[in-house]
Amino acid sequence: MKYLKIPHSELNASEISLGCMRIWNLSSSEVSNLIHTALDEGINFFDHADIYGEGQSEAIFSSALNLTPALREKMLLQSKCGIRKGYFDFSKEHILEAVDGSLKRLRTEYLDVLLLHRPDALVEPEEVAEAFTILQNNGKVKYFGVSNQNPMQIELLKKFVKQDIIFNQLQLSITNTGMIKSGINVNMEIDASIDRDGSILDYCRLNDITIQPWSPFQYGFFEGVFLDNPKFPELNKVINNIASLKGVSNTAIAIAWLLRHPAHMQPIVGTTSAQRVRDICKASDVILSRPEWYEIYRAAGNKLP
Repeated sequence: MKYLKIPHSELNASEISLGCMRIWNLSSSEVSNLIHTALDEGINFFDHADIYGEGQSEAIFSSALNLTPALREKMLLQSKCGIRKGYFDFSKEHILEAVDGSLKRLRTEYLDVLLLHRPDALVEPEEVAEAFTILQNNGKVKYFGVSNQNPMQIELLKKFVKQDIIFNQLQLSITNTGMIKSGINVNMEIDASIDRDGSILDYCRLNDITIQPWSPFQYGFFEGVFLDNPKFPELNKVINNIASLKGVSNTAIAIAWLLRHPAHMQPIVGTTSAQRVRDICKASDVILSRPEWYEIYRAAGNKLP
């Protein structure tokens, strides 16, 4: 496993992160096996959110592992807050309460990273700034980031927040390439040239914000996986051919495609299968050539101008 020195931090993070959204309905033994497999494969970064399983994912994570101080020190724990039933909430009060809840469920004294979970249209950045400073000063959160935010939303936060925004969690996969596609098709009068996110990819690179692609195997918005899916025959043919040449699984190639991008992204994989974790982690040792990367991109239905 390769590791990323996350800019504006002292974090040395595995370039692949394990997402814990779906672990809430696993048994304790299954969760323990999954997490220890990830650790054995070199993953040290684990992504949570207070809404995953309505908090159950965080709770079973810590209880299944019997999260001792020694084990905790081997991990980087990230959680997210701000999504409530029917609305978003970045108020100071909610952020502070949400973090306390996550800390209690995770049985830890601090989070390595806290992300604001999707944008809140009613955000008052002064309140976010107050909450971040309180959490940092109290030792409850070391670093901060956002998810699904565009450049101007981040700039608005940065006007008031003293801490660096070190992560932006964004949907990105071989079949969801909007932030890449618009950069390739600049100045073209076609749908692919539409910039839907304010050049967020270039903005994050310019500002040393590490992108965390979520749902790296999904197409659409949680419509299903594209791997081994008959809806994507050409894409799977190309991926499987390259996987065979590299001696790895198709899941490894899907992640290697993201890792090949020079933005030094950190994909979040949400599998609950220990064997798939092993397969996926082989992506860290796979380097796709430029022709291979573009071949996969084109096979997903993307056209070059």
